[in-house]
Amino acid sequence: MSRDTISFRLDSEKREALDAVASALDRDRSYIINEAIEAYLDIHRWQADHIREGLRQADAGEFATENEMKATFSRRRK
Repeated sequence: MSRDTISFRLDSEKREALDAVASALDRDRSYIINEAIEAYLDIHRWQADHIREGLRQADAGEFATENEMKATFSRRRK
């Protein structure tokens, strides 16, 4: 995999916190930033996949019944 260099501005407090994490894990700052970006991208891929699946289900008319909704809300209130 090729690697590119990018630069961006970061608040000094965040940089200090980032460096503290890197130090605690005995890793360099680049490693921690790459891990954070990968986690961020994973979350957004997961979210986009679920939105697409929800839209597919809606387009197919696959909706929950009123009783299924009541049961779901009842479980969530507990």
